[in-house]
Amino acid sequence: MNRVLTVAFALALSAVGASTAMAADLTITVKEVRNTAGSVRISVFDSAAAFTKPALAKARQQAKASEGEVKFVLHDLPAGKYAIASFHDENNSGKLEFGPLGVPIQGYGFSNDALGTDGPPAFAQAAFDFDGKNDQAISFSLNY
Repeated sequence: MNRVLTVAFALALSAVGASTAMAADLTITVKEVRNTAGSVRISVFDSAAAFTKPALAKARQQAKASEGEVKFVLHDLPAGKYAIASFHDENNSGKLEFGPLGVPIQGYGFSNDALGTDGPPAFAQAAFDFDGKNDQAISFSLNY
């Protein structure tokens, strides 16, 4: 019986330790969504090498589009430097679509409201620090 109590106590202590080691949440608000068609997608990147390469995203989420703004919450995100890319996937194709001249035909945006010249901004322009200890909120707008 003592062994069972010892194991139960050890498990309880490890659960307490695990809960105090959890990281903070990041709330992301994507603003200026023009309509309710399709979904809004975000990708979170933690390096310049990965930035704008969806397969290398640290996290990805999508939510039903809502005119005005769409909120996302990333739970237990570890500390680090991050940049976010987002787009309004109005036809739910799963990808940002471009017109004949290579200009996006769907809304797109980046953290810090960063804008690139002839393409996406650099990671450094869109990057922000997340301390991983305190909940944090950021917002940026889509460009159509």
